[in-house]
Amino acid sequence: MAKRPNFLLFITDQHRADHLGCYGHPVLRTPHIDAIAAQGQRFERFYVATPICMPNRATLMTGRMPSLHGARHNGIPLSLTATTFVDILAAAGWRTALVGKCHLQSMSPASPTVGMPEVAPGDLPPPAELREANKSIPGLGRYDQELRNKWDDDPTHELDLPYYGFQQVDLCVGHGDKVTGHYGRWLEQRHPGSDRLRGPDNQLPGNEYSVPQAWRTAIPEDLYPTAYVAERTCAWLDDHVSKGHDAPFFIQCSFPDPHHPFTPPGKYWDMYGPDDMPLPASFHSNKALPPHVAAIHAERDGGTANRGGQRAIGVSAREALEAAALSCGQIAMIDDRIGQVLAKLDSLGLGGDTVVIFTTDHGEFMGDHQLLLKAALHYQGLVRVPFIWADPHAQDGGRVRDDLCGTLDIAATVLGRAGLVPHNGNQGRSLLVPGDADRPVVIEEHQRRGYMGFNHGFRARTLMARRYRLTVYDDANGFGELYDLEDDPAEQVNLFEDAAHQDLRHDLTEQLLHRLIGLTETSPLATHHGP
Repeated sequence: MAKRPNFLLFITDQHRADHLGCYGHPVLRTPHIDAIAAQGQRFERFYVATPICMPNRATLMTGRMPSLHGARHNGIPLSLTATTFVDILAAAGWRTALVGKCHLQSMSPASPTVGMPEVAPGDLPPPAELREANKSIPGLGRYDQELRNKWDDDPTHELDLPYYGFQQVDLCVGHGDKVTGHYGRWLEQRHPGSDRLRGPDNQLPGNEYSVPQAWRTAIPEDLYPTAYVAERTCAWLDDHVSKGHDAPFFIQCSFPDPHHPFTPPGKYWDMYGPDDMPLPASFHSNKALPPHVAAIHAERDGGTANRGGQRAIGVSAREALEAAALSCGQIAMIDDRIGQVLAKLDSLGLGGDTVVIFTTDHGEFMGDHQLLLKAALHYQGLVRVPFIWADPHAQDGGRVRDDLCGTLDIAATVLGRAGLVPHNGNQGRSLLVPGDADRPVVIEEHQRRGYMGFNHGFRARTLMARRYRLTVYDDANGFGELYDLEDDPAEQVNLFEDAAHQDLRHDLTEQLLHRLIGLTETSPLATHHGP
């Protein structure tokens, strides 16, 4: 019987595919991630299931679309009853661990503020435990496990293990130099009074940047969250070997960066400069802006944008270049720490039996269309992400694949390599066996608030086909998007209403409909087989 493989999954946060050397960045150097690609397969057309943290991370874990696993938006936890591929690995004998950001539950304790139906005078709403489609039953598990305030205020706060299949977790909660969780306790032990190192009020001198949510953190490199994630991953690998474990392992090494705020520490702050960075091709455009982008630009130009939040904002050219330089510094630090983990893997004699994977949860606009951060616009910079798969027993070093695939396929691919069958209801495919490389990818959008000129929350669905991208919104005004990715890779010419492209639009809409039907629920299986 062949030896069962180990798995080491590196995952970053809010990281564009083209912000890696092996994906063609003209300035950024990422030699360790590039080396993973040189030893394995790199996927050029890999897409998220939805471009926001919690839902796409839940898709990675379950192999299911957000509309099925239920964590459709940040602030909706993945059900503790959900079956994850890590559960299946653990049940088959793999040792499982996660170090870093998890984000399968909410980090903020805020209650829902939009979406509840209005109650007419004299009518009674259902009791709190019956207000959603599924009953709230406290005995089914805790959904406060990743809350920032719990980790900050209660020194005894801990996760219930196993956590979504992970038998051990060293948790990071948050981003930049404000990360808490197990990391916060580690930092305080290493540097008592560590709060005096955090945030813009405590930053080092020398920050001349104007881009929002960027400061020169006082946390030194060896105490920054990226260093913690690598150190704890190496410690887990050391422990695995020193205790003579014969079982294979799956460990997820999950970096909170390069998600904003932009706070690369030490030498990484000015490793790259704004003047070194290229502006995206779509930054200066003479094309008519689609209304949702125009609405974000109007907020910028009118001074009403929320520049301290999570959603996309309009930026100047200088701000876009500054953000790119700082983000590249964050990525360079991640690459160095990945090199540290890979060196540990090899020094322990584990490299020859470990599949190494690299991906992220979603991309970043980083100046595309004069935008920064993330939001509900399915441009390539946000929805196309890196995916690298390096198997030491495969003869595929340096292979580049252009299959249409995505986060939805990771669970089935890992389980397939492990010789395990996914659960019923899995919607992805193993990328290790022949499949339809041209089958379009579906990307979901569930916006809970009015935004980008929409007066209310909205939903959208994107069909990412070989040549075209079609996005259909539920808004009654019939707005949509259609781009020719071959002739217009910067997605600047919307063909949705173009008379010459209506047959194409209708054909893509029908393809989208068929794909959506194919992604409907199949779990649980029925016991009745008659008519």
